[in-house]
Amino acid sequence: MNNSRMEKRTPYRNIWLELSREKSMIFLAGPRQSGKTTLAKLIGGSFVNSLYFNWDIAEHRENFFRNKDFFTHVVRKDASTPLIIFDEIHKYRDWKNYLKGAYDQFQKEFKFLISGSGRLDIYQKGGDSLAGRYYLFHLFPFTISELTGTKRTFEDFLNSPLTISMKDSKVRARVWQQMAILSGFPEPYLSGRQASYRRWSNTYAKQIVREDIRDLTDIKAVQEIEILYTLLPSKVGSPLSVNSLAENLKVSYNTMRSWLDILERFYLAFSIPTWTGKIARAIQKEKKYYLFDYARIRDDAAKFENMVACELWRAVTLWSDLGIGDFSLHFIKDKEKREVDFLVVRDGKPFLLIEAKISDTQPSKPLAAFQSRLNIPAVQLTIAGDGYRIIPNRTNKILVAPAWQWLAELPWE
Repeated sequence: MNNSRMEKRTPYRNIWLELSREKSMIFLAGPRQSGKTTLAKLIGGSFVNSLYFNWDIAEHRENFFRNKDFFTHVVRKDASTPLIIFDEIHKYRDWKNYLKGAYDQFQKEFKFLISGSGRLDIYQKGGDSLAGRYYLFHLFPFTISELTGTKRTFEDFLNSPLTISMKDSKVRARVWQQMAILSGFPEPYLSGRQASYRRWSNTYAKQIVREDIRDLTDIKAVQEIEILYTLLPSKVGSPLSVNSLAENLKVSYNTMRSWLDILERFYLAFSIPTWTGKIARAIQKEKKYYLFDYARIRDDAAKFENMVACELWRAVTLWSDLGIGDFSLHFIKDKEKREVDFLVVRDGKPFLLIEAKISDTQPSKPLAAFQSRLNIPAVQLTIAGDGYRIIPNRTNKILVAPAWQWLAELPWE
């Protein structure tokens, strides 16, 4: 596997091609430094006529304020439709109205790709001036399926989620171990060096908090948000107590809640809620939080669960982006403290249970119990062993398999 192959981000380019057939304006959102600018330029390179604009470049901003229709003067090499890339345009205060005007006037003459490190999808609400004018898709740091490849189709996976192949198992295991040390972010992963990862990770969150969050929100408590982020690695794997965090940092519950929302908005973390449907005595309103930079987590079990969470989050988010269905990710916990790490929900109905256990090759009792209650397939992912097992559970089956092998085959198209 060479770096040039990884840098092409082919699965995401295929998603762009699919969405751009129907809409002339596409939004690209995701964590900072996950490769959005690189992907945007790769997509632009496939157009004979394209123009790249970046709000963070002073010369580009000057051209913008001199003539906001500047992109109409793009130099053309033939009669094909030009692609206009707006990078970080959401930092312009009136960006939504600007894009609305550009789309309404020029949608038949240009294609538009809008990318940014702020969370563009937060504006998908009723009354949004851009509603109906764009499709959104997300770019994530590298995942095992992107790095090692899968040919499995959506139809095949959705019909048979317990199917698994042990193809390329040693390669996938090695990649998984590399990701655990270096994260999936392109810069540290491609460096191949732990020292490079540590330098990168030490500055990554600080840059987002001190630049993006400070500049794009009214939050003044920059240092407190940095402290909150440093506390999250020790909280991964368990439902988060907002009250406890608020007490530790001497702020109100509502303030802590808003800070956690900010971390999600800027892709430092993501959360999954409990699933309560058809679960007697289910715990209500709790959430579990995970980091995109999971390599900073010290506890091996928590890091493993976080890595599985990132793989599943990527999958359900992109499946929804592509219109395969309405997918979401949850966990299950009842008042008897029985818990299953993940539940994939498809179109409002439980679809697949997933448990993450480092070395336990016997299905957990809560996994078996909740499977019997929901009557859906179940998977227990481990980092032990070099093969898989199918274990009967009454009328159902549980797949116990190496995480890197099953997750590598989560489909893209």
